Amino acid sequence: MDKSVATVITEGKTALGIELGSTRIKGVLTDYEGNVLAVGFHEWENSLVNGIWTYSLEDALNGLSDCYANLKKEVSDNYQVTLKKIGAIGISAMMHGYIALDKDDRQLAPFQTWRNTNTTAAADELTELFNYNIPLRWSVAHLYQRLLDKEEHVEKIASVFTLAAWIHYKLTGCKVIGIGDGAGMFPIDSEIKDYDQKMADKFDALLSSKGSKLKLREVFPKILVAGDDAGKLTAEGSKLLDKTGDLEAGIPLCPPEGDAGTGMTATNSVAPRFGNLSAGTSSFAMVVLEKQLSKVYREIDMVATPSGFPCAMSHANNGTTDLNAWIMMFKEFCDLMGIKADAGELYYKLYNHALTGDKDCGGLLSYGYYSGENITFINEGRPLFARMPDSRFNLANFMRANLYTSLGAVKLGMDILLKDEGVKLEQILGHGGLFKTPGVMQRILSAAINTPVAVMETASEGGAWGIALLAAYLADGKKDGKLEDFLNNRIFKNLKGEVIMATPEEVEGFETFTRHYVAGLEVEKAAIKAMNW
Repeated sequence: MDKSVATVITEGKTALGIELGSTRIKGVLTDYEGNVLAVGFHEWENSLVNGIWTYSLEDALNGLSDCYANLKKEVSDNYQVTLKKIGAIGISAMMHGYIALDKDDRQLAPFQTWRNTNTTAAADELTELFNYNIPLRWSVAHLYQRLLDKEEHVEKIASVFTLAAWIHYKLTGCKVIGIGDGAGMFPIDSEIKDYDQKMADKFDALLSSKGSKLKLREVFPKILVAGDDAGKLTAEGSKLLDKTGDLEAGIPLCPPEGDAGTGMTATNSVAPRFGNLSAGTSSFAMVVLEKQLSKVYREIDMVATPSGFPCAMSHANNGTTDLNAWIMMFKEFCDLMGIKADAGELYYKLYNHALTGDKDCGGLLSYGYYSGENITFINEGRPLFARMPDSRFNLANFMRANLYTSLGAVKLGMDILLKDEGVKLEQILGHGGLFKTPGVMQRILSAAINTPVAVMETASEGGAWGIALLAAYLADGKKDGKLEDFLNNRIFKNLKGEVIMATPEEVEGFETFTRHYVAGLEVEKAAIKAMNW
């Protein structure tokens, strides 16, 4: 038993971060230096119900408590202590989406996730009204689309939440949201670190013109920034999290954040000319800006760091889902042939084998579009693999094409920032499950954006670690000053990481693949029309 760690846990000098990702709910317990003490997991998956990508909110709460139970067990097994006190807790989840409640906190409509692209009319109208890009997945687009569609529940709405803000509300009773997650609900004014008031007034007037009495600030949660007091764990919230009743109530919570904000925190990407790319079920790159963009781009979200600084996001709805499906098919083949190969070994060998393929993938092309893709303006998903008769079809090129396409859409947004807008980017940090195999996706991402890519030792911890850091920042009284000082001087001071820069040949290879990717979008659109069985 590590007595020093056991003492830290017993005294409650810890931070707990829980992030509800697309396929996994993950909990991370850290000390105030960011050292990981224990982790917990719960696997879950979205469902397509009546054309809507959704999760059951009951499943979210059950998954939350199961994740915590697994983490608590690891604490007990490793340190022989019972987890009762925690310095602070943070909740994070997939950004955007739509959870609507009435005045009695009853759910009014299915939870619509970021994956839904059924808001085109609303997003187009709001973008024109605000002269500011409103992506299809933003909460305000979902709310306004429900009004345009004359859904009966709209006038009963008392609250609209993201998933993280709703979980936080269930734990604390506080209707608040971190500014990074809030920036995926409605445009943010980085000067005042709140919803943009002029746009809020325009939205309220638009709702009124449609006969609605809703007011944006009355139904959306209050904006908070990193380090703000976001409420305390209630007795009811404690029982939701820890069904055994061991966890004490009264624990402070930091503002709930989205996975973009936690990704920035987990990679220390909060200064201009730096950014990060989170690669998972969806892939998104965040670049902190020195100045505003010259014009509105529908492919680019303008969001905020957890401290409220403006940054540009290239967010692709589709990332690794199709890639993972191919890996699992290879595992099925191994099982059929009596070959023992666990998933981790398959990922490692297939990813590394991909690097032996042609740098342009030999003319192979893939679209992992399980859902619509906002960057390429495609509203439905059809996973598609294509090749020419003379393409060099082999395993290395096949895997390389699937790795490339996991970044295909997000690269198009990055090209706007780096090539069209001339945004300067000194380095980008990669994190998330796609970077678990050392060096492979790091090199491929560098080829995609012609920029050095770093991966820290903590890359695989991802957003759950990021929200734990935000909780630690609150719990330890902000002793280091600003969030960026806390990250630089305490968390990342001694962390090691490797930086990779792709070769010119690798950069040109990805550019060739991208030209094929853009040209082949017409094939993807045709597949959507043809494949309706």
